[in-house]
Amino acid sequence: MLRSTRFGAIAATAAALLVLTGCASPSSSEDASETVTPGTLTVATGEPAYSPWVIDDSPENGKGLESAVAYAVAEELGFAKEDVTWIRTSFDAAIAPGAKDFDLNLQQYSATEERRKAVDFSSPYFVTTQAVVATSGTAFADATTAADLKGAKIGVASGSTSLDSVTEAIDPTEEVQVFNSNDDAIQALNAGQIDALVTDLPTSFFIVDSGQVTDGKIVGQLDGSTSGGDELAILLPKDSPLTEKVTAAVDTLRDNGTLDAIAEEWLAEQGAPVLG
Repeated sequence: MLRSTRFGAIAATAAALLVLTGCASPSSSEDASETVTPGTLTVATGEPAYSPWVIDDSPENGKGLESAVAYAVAEELGFAKEDVTWIRTSFDAAIAPGAKDFDLNLQQYSATEERRKAVDFSSPYFVTTQAVVATSGTAFADATTAADLKGAKIGVASGSTSLDSVTEAIDPTEEVQVFNSNDDAIQALNAGQIDALVTDLPTSFFIVDSGQVTDGKIVGQLDGSTSGGDELAILLPKDSPLTEKVTAAVDTLRDNGTLDAIAEEWLAEQGAPVLG
């Protein structure tokens, strides 16, 4: 009888442990499944990652618009800086259908309907502006206001929103030259056929940093030129459990002025001032 009682007690204890474990497991598993690595937020960017989005191709330093945005979002989600891990992906691989090895990806993605079929996006953290590019040392390279550019010969690419931005913000006295592509506008600028070209800000940084414009310089951003601009958003795996939380975090950062402050620090202060 004693032996039976002892076995009964052991069985009851084991059953109780199973019940407790059964209750705890779904919660733990659910929490762990929100990120690809439990307790860590894995953020992806390009290889290489360019300024001003990431400074010195080192997203871990928190410098650059997208690096700073990633850490600000991570903090809103409850992750300390040391709990953020960076990896690299190609632009195209990240937007392709299939499993992902990251939680968030920032590479100047615009949230198109076609891309939404394969991945999720947060609300936008930045709306691209139009920017003026000139050759250093030329007549309009040191303009500080849109009015300073009124007499410039300006080129834009056909089919872009740049023409409307130039007309509204500058209203130049010289007829705006419309080219078939940005490449044609760049060639015209390098040949001295135009004084400046206007294109979206990400493209402006790229063509200057890559040396496509000889001794190029971003004169500045056109104030109020976000109409028709690309809305850059954080990319997440399709049906990610973090999508709503990341969107809420981005919305909070927009509402409290953090996104504006980040853009001011890493765009305006890094060579793309707003031309008033």
